[in-house]
Amino acid sequence: MREVWITGIGLVSCFGEGAEHHWRTLGGPTAPAPIIDCERFKPYCVHPLPEMDWSKQIPRRGDQRQMENWQRLGTYAAGLALEDCGFKDNEELVSTMDLVVAAGGGERDIAVDEEILREAAKRNDRDMLLNERLPFDLRPTLFLAQLSNLLAGNISIVHKVTGSSRTYMGEEGAGITAIENGLARIRAGQSTHLLVGGAFNAERIDLLLSLELGHFASRSGAEPVWARQASGGGTITGSVGAFIVLEEAEHARARGARPYARLAAIVSDLGPRDNDDKTRARIDALLDRLPVRAGTAVMSGASGCKGITGLEFDTLRRHLGEETAIRAYTTMIGNAVEANFPAGVALAALALFHKGFYPPFEEAEKPLAAASKILVSSIGHYRGEGFALVEPV
Repeated sequence: MREVWITGIGLVSCFGEGAEHHWRTLGGPTAPAPIIDCERFKPYCVHPLPEMDWSKQIPRRGDQRQMENWQRLGTYAAGLALEDCGFKDNEELVSTMDLVVAAGGGERDIAVDEEILREAAKRNDRDMLLNERLPFDLRPTLFLAQLSNLLAGNISIVHKVTGSSRTYMGEEGAGITAIENGLARIRAGQSTHLLVGGAFNAERIDLLLSLELGHFASRSGAEPVWARQASGGGTITGSVGAFIVLEEAEHARARGARPYARLAAIVSDLGPRDNDDKTRARIDALLDRLPVRAGTAVMSGASGCKGITGLEFDTLRRHLGEETAIRAYTTMIGNAVEANFPAGVALAALALFHKGFYPPFEEAEKPLAAASKILVSSIGHYRGEGFALVEPV
């Protein structure tokens, strides 16, 4: 079986940008205070995007202008990953590189939404209202800008990544599937080097409305993930761009590449959450497929939502022991939904490369000086479950 290495990391979060910057910030002896804004969208909190100079990875202003923020963020993070692995200026390598993206459906025209809602409050024939407004307000250019595969298109245009391209939608599950697909394609000999990841813009009132309507949004202020359960739970989103370069080991050795870590395995599933026993059994079955033992460190992308977050925490401890070191990285950078799993894999690879681990992010987490292998866990806020096993090279 072909060995798959992680040879490049592009990461942007509320803490800033770059792989090494994130290790220095999050991997020190004590955890930093989370960067979180609880005023702008009150009563909801978000982990905001830092100040960005988009031109560092997207030089042309015209390219920047035609992208929404989530596309800029993803294109920027993809550029960081290519730069990190040494591909950025190598036309031969990027032109033969495959691309797998996890993406949402774009951002809404809030002004139009507000106008329609104001009118709807005064009328009973709301179906007719929508028919009247849509021909004028749903512009073809707006619709095209919202297509999920526009992120992959922009990465291809800006960074010249012109191998095959795939885009997955489906919230946290999309990020899991994207990396799982990348791993499978390299192992099957269908690809030698591949760029995979996602991006998520959390600072959107339409998104927060959707989470609130589904009873997924947290109203507990800036509480960390595990402690949040006592206050009713809920997810706190974060703006994140996360891309990694996956490379077949022999391909990487031939060019003298420096690997961060080995991506050893990914397992995933998708099912309803209407029965805790069945959900628990499905997650148990996934963990049983992985060669993990007591004490394996965990990077958890726990959503924070009540019920499923506690179930995730309890299942991990049952499989790995009460003293296992679990780090809910969503406490630090928020739930990045499509980019959640790619961010977790990137953070795990960084810890193994530096022969360390992260300090506890909150009181419920056990200390650990260094991890020998890391399990990355992502149990989506609504659906989608997956685990990746990341090992040192």
